Amino acid sequence: MSQSPPLTGLRVLEFAGLAPGPFAGILLADWGAHVLRIDRAARGAHTDKPPPPTVDLLTRHKSSIAVDIKSAAGISLILSLIPNVDILIDPFRPGVLEKAGLSPEKVLLRLNPRLIVARMTGFRRDGKYASMAGHDINYVAVSGVLSQLGRKGDTPYPPANLLGDFGGGGLVCFLGIVMALLQRQKTGMGQVVEANMVDGAAYLGVMPRFARKTPMWDQPRGENVLDGGCPYYDTYECKDGGYMAVGALEPQFFARLIRGLEIQTSDLTGAREDRRTWPALRNLFVKTFKSRTRPEWEQVFDDTDACCTPVLTQDELENGGYDQRPIVTLKDSPAKAISEGEADTRPAHGGQGIGVDGDGWQSKGLKPGVGGEDVLARWMGWRRGRQYDLVDGGLVRLGAGSKL
Repeated sequence: MSQSPPLTGLRVLEFAGLAPGPFAGILLADWGAHVLRIDRAARGAHTDKPPPPTVDLLTRHKSSIAVDIKSAAGISLILSLIPNVDILIDPFRPGVLEKAGLSPEKVLLRLNPRLIVARMTGFRRDGKYASMAGHDINYVAVSGVLSQLGRKGDTPYPPANLLGDFGGGGLVCFLGIVMALLQRQKTGMGQVVEANMVDGAAYLGVMPRFARKTPMWDQPRGENVLDGGCPYYDTYECKDGGYMAVGALEPQFFARLIRGLEIQTSDLTGAREDRRTWPALRNLFVKTFKSRTRPEWEQVFDDTDACCTPVLTQDELENGGYDQRPIVTLKDSPAKAISEGEADTRPAHGGQGIGVDGDGWQSKGLKPGVGGEDVLARWMGWRRGRQYDLVDGGLVRLGAGSKL
């Protein structure tokens, strides 16, 4: 671990939001960037008795300042920071930054041509639903991906908010930021990055979309190989109520699976590739898995190539000491650690540094205003009462029309 995380030294302003914006911010922070969240002004912020943490739990390695962006003096403070930062994350619906006087093209990039403005929306900015409110389920719905998810004969089933908010949203936004940073190394210029969860989810769905023209995914929802239609790519309940996941797609893996299940070839009604055999095969698997507990099946299939594993719960993993790790391992310049521990005591896959509370299993959130003034001192050399002050729970720039 001789090198710092690759984003060390980058300065990020993150307007407070939920899910995708903060997820892009936490990825930046985990990889070394200094992320300063801009919270709404709140009574008690920047005092010895700060307000409770916001509902945003994606706050690891971040600090906060509270600012009223409807205040001219609050906007002036933000504008004063812009020449000294590298990235700004905008989680708002279209037009909010512009209304606040923070237009990326007309204001922000003129103040700092090297700035990268990452704009995260749900719907496309130029699409039919651009002005509408929505949530993950809506974005994934209009992307076309939701129509492919769910059991046969049932309604489309949303995969929580993983596909829109996180996979197609925050992670895609982070990727756009990294690409803009690479481009800035070549040109010296920043740019606007526009990410939206519709396009992000649609892009993640490229394989099942292309596969619609092939036998892999040419059937209705819930009747295909990878969407729960195939009996040897599905989950099964065990005697104790636990579940096993089966992914025995290849012939050699399938052979190992039925051997572990003690199913004889003569018990099969035909070739496994023949969809007409799938209902009977599924019934056989259901009955067989129900005959033993999940730990018993684990004993059968662990260390085999049957592609049969337990469906572990979050509680099991946490109580069993499973170590949460950064999203990817860079052997020479690992991310910051996301679990507790002392500095320089982990292998590269565990990250570097002293770690954070919660071991990657819980977050206490971030109280508005906590740590932010220290960041202003480091970035700008500012001190309260000189360059800025506190008014009605928010920081304001002195000399900018504030009523002090």
